[in-house]
Amino acid sequence: MTKPIRLAILIDDEEIDQRQYLRTIKKSGLVEEVLVFTFADEALEHLKANPELEVDIIFLDINMPRMDGFEFLEAATQEIGGGFAKNVVIMLTTSLNPDDRERAKRFGVVKEFFNKPLSVEHIEQVVKLVTSD
Repeated sequence: MTKPIRLAILIDDEEIDQRQYLRTIKKSGLVEEVLVFTFADEALEHLKANPELEVDIIFLDINMPRMDGFEFLEAATQEIGGGFAKNVVIMLTTSLNPDDRERAKRFGVVKEFFNKPLSVEHIEQVVKLVTSD
């Protein structure tokens, strides 16, 4: 049986968070495959090199070295176009800064803004976003 989310990308520079989120995603039983990137610039290059990828969702950390989540969104939108993740990007953060939420809303692809850690309930919400289109 096909899972509601066929391909997700996780971009987070913290390996501990990556491992925890992968366990959570697996536990949810809602995601077929996950590609994990420690650096946003590497994820961007992968997306550009593989335009045939049909990415359902991108879980994107905000605060990362080299390229932060907002820089990734700006570059991906400019270089790939607005549909690089079927128009669903979830921002992940520990930030309580309301400016981050407002900045995220400026990107049409950002559909949700979750405080870390990612939970099964978050993934269930994401499925509703992905399947409602």
